[in-house]
Amino acid sequence: MIQKQIRIVICLSLLFAITMAGCSQTEIFKTSTPNPPFNSGQISTEIDRYFLAPQFWSNPLQDWKLADGKIQCNVSGGDRNVYLLTHETTANAGSIITSVQLGQLEPDLAKLDQGWVGFKVGVRGEFNDYRDSAVRGIGYPIGITTDGKLFIGNLDNNTEQVPTPLNNIELKLIAKPQTDGNYKIEMAAYKEGKIIAGIKRENIDPDWLNGGLALACSRGKILDTPAKRPNIDDGNWGMRAGTGRGGNVRFWFGNWTVKGSKIIAKPDQTFGPIMFAQHTLSNNILKLTAQMAPIGPAESQFVQLQILKDKQWHALEKSQIHPLSRTATFRIPQWNDTKDTPYRLCYEYTQTSGKVTNEYFTGTIRKDPRNKKELVVASFTGNNDLGFPNNDFVKSVEFHNPDLLFFSGDQIYEGVGGYGVQYDPVDYLRKWYLYGWAYKHLLANIPAIAIPDDHDVYHGNIWGAGGKATPAGKGGAAAQDAGGYKMPPELVNAVQRTQTSHMPDPYDPTPVLQDIDVYYCNMNYGGVSFGVIEDRKFKSAPKPLLPDAEIYNGWPQNKDFNAKASADVPGAKLLGERQLTFLNDWATDWSGDVYMKVLLSQTIFANVATLPANEMSDAAVPRLRILNEGEYPEDDMPVSDFDSNGWPQTGRNNALKAIRKGFTFHIAGDQHLGSTIQYGIDEYNDAGFALCVPSVSNVWPRRWYPCIPGANHKEGQPKYTGDFEDGFGNKITVHAVSNPLFTGLKPERLYDRATGYGITRFNLDTRDITIECWPRLTDPSKKDAKQYTGWPITINQMDNYSRKALGFLPTLKIKGATDPVIKVIDEATGQPIYAIRIKGNTFQPKVFTEGSYTIEVGKPDKTTTTITGVTIDPDSTIEVKL
Repeated sequence: MIQKQIRIVICLSLLFAITMAGCSQTEIFKTSTPNPPFNSGQISTEIDRYFLAPQFWSNPLQDWKLADGKIQCNVSGGDRNVYLLTHETTANAGSIITSVQLGQLEPDLAKLDQGWVGFKVGVRGEFNDYRDSAVRGIGYPIGITTDGKLFIGNLDNNTEQVPTPLNNIELKLIAKPQTDGNYKIEMAAYKEGKIIAGIKRENIDPDWLNGGLALACSRGKILDTPAKRPNIDDGNWGMRAGTGRGGNVRFWFGNWTVKGSKIIAKPDQTFGPIMFAQHTLSNNILKLTAQMAPIGPAESQFVQLQILKDKQWHALEKSQIHPLSRTATFRIPQWNDTKDTPYRLCYEYTQTSGKVTNEYFTGTIRKDPRNKKELVVASFTGNNDLGFPNNDFVKSVEFHNPDLLFFSGDQIYEGVGGYGVQYDPVDYLRKWYLYGWAYKHLLANIPAIAIPDDHDVYHGNIWGAGGKATPAGKGGAAAQDAGGYKMPPELVNAVQRTQTSHMPDPYDPTPVLQDIDVYYCNMNYGGVSFGVIEDRKFKSAPKPLLPDAEIYNGWPQNKDFNAKASADVPGAKLLGERQLTFLNDWATDWSGDVYMKVLLSQTIFANVATLPANEMSDAAVPRLRILNEGEYPEDDMPVSDFDSNGWPQTGRNNALKAIRKGFTFHIAGDQHLGSTIQYGIDEYNDAGFALCVPSVSNVWPRRWYPCIPGANHKEGQPKYTGDFEDGFGNKITVHAVSNPLFTGLKPERLYDRATGYGITRFNLDTRDITIECWPRLTDPSKKDAKQYTGWPITINQMDNYSRKALGFLPTLKIKGATDPVIKVIDEATGQPIYAIRIKGNTFQPKVFTEGSYTIEVGKPDKTTTTITGVTIDPDSTIEVKL
């Protein structure tokens, strides 16, 4: 009962934080001057809302709101700020003039906590991008302390006292260049139009004034500002120290103005209220989801989907905004997928004054690339914000011009965007918006599959156990190890809605326990059928099933426990019966002009990781030294991480048996370590190939350095390649691994931790599959661009079912059709053993046991011929007419 009450509180808090509101972006840039000034008074303030306006990014979003016509820092804490997206300073000399009205939200308090309120100027992040500056930038602080002392940069003797409480005062700041190139800043406080205190400071390094501008409301000590702007990579000298919630430093702001000859307007840098959009196209069905800001009561908020036809915008459908996920989803059947179609999302808002405002988001739905010779898939995992907004990454991906984007999980981490992990209210949307902010231009025009993993639902590890709730009274690893979801089902569904509602309809939409929705499905696009599964949702938790292992956070702590011999116990599930049924059906269904099959999942079906022999969990990973090229640890051993899909072994093998029926290639992520392997079930290489992509940004740099070289190791290849058993005894052949290596490049956290992405090229003519694994530090447009060691790798579709044949059936010679589908069915079981669309019109089926077989030949959508009673006879021929 207590747990239920806690869930209700959390959900109501989440609902409150996301739905209090209505917002519309107004047209504030109507002047024809080159650099119009900014005035927050031009922004609509008629309805209270948490999303301030498209011109702002607030840190953190849920602690600020627009209320009573003012911008309010509604929650006290360290380094609360509102960054102005649309105006910034140039590197040229010039003036900055800014002013704002402000006042305490708790004016009757005799004494406020230590803190300050005012401006930050020259706010700049690490990557020279306004989005990075908005989220993590450092600026020069100028303002007034909560006890009334004016300051510029630092508190010093050159200050004046303003009477407290600080109610309805105005701060005005003027910065001008001196003759020596440095700057002089003057600031004054006004009350009812009269100056009540003033302060000035000279010889300020001009570099401090180059960047963005922000309002600040911060609880805590004012840290000393150094004379020179510090290098962020050298330690981020503490401007954001102590960002936790607490205290009573809460202020309102109004009539913020920004102008001056050093100010430049960037009106295209707004964000929202339509934050971004994702879409898929499959079997002539378009599904598209608009991700909205928290902009109003959901029952009165709608988004319209329009397409450009005959140079006019035509409305197709209107969708209501969901109150928790803030999504508006569209499903358009009978979509014309033979041409590129420009689309526009329209958010129409009627203010209380009656004024109607329209806001738009545009993109293009590309035609289905089924006539392309090569389909290109770009794949990502582990989207932490260490390199946000990932400009280098996005530029590299654009060079490859992918046909599909696949985000395999951990699109957010709990700490993304700073300000810690917050559960009440859960601040998921703020973190999710950063994903869209980084990739929105790719997502606007390229179909995308995005599937949530453990961190997306605020787990370190997750064993979904069919959707049950974790036991009451447990938290952290104890809750996770018991199985189920820690977070309320309403939140889980909201997360899934943001990430998957634009995907094709689920194979079986029946919810799991707690009414948690499912999304596993298939997408036919460009002649390739993509099967999408949910690795974690149905998976058993190991701790209840393996008491002798003494599991903690997915790792056995009993040194005598042998995972190879004792972990594969009855009742342990990986994908569950529902998803196995789906995979078996999908693998043998080649309708819809499908030529190749690809499985998309969160992680691979193996545990490709090693640790020093004395380590008992991967908690050691962050402290392991990054090796230099050519170094090799002496005692690394394959590990048994139950969070990997190497366990349970029977479930893993059943999944592989299902997907190899369709000669399926597998793309996944999650492991933080790029690899290309071939699976083995009974023998090495008797199942398909898999690409595990490296992380976008990597906080957990795993590695694969087994001290014993792989069997059948190819000469000249690293000794970590070849045939191995992973920590669960699963057979794998390792072809390439992107182990972390010391590069000497800055920032180390991006370049020494084996970050990057995967590119897979599917040649529908030759049926070859080219597997690429690109380092983040590499510019692929350069002629000498190198991938990670061991890539590219080219295989053929047929290599994904390399199981050795016992014998061969007669050769089939088909007339009346090119590239027909062949399905071979074991008559003893009635089950297909495989199905494939062949190349050409001749094919000799292989089989693995004696017996009698049925062969279906033809086009699944049209004509099929069935031949029964076929037995092993490799020298015979059967002619088939279609």
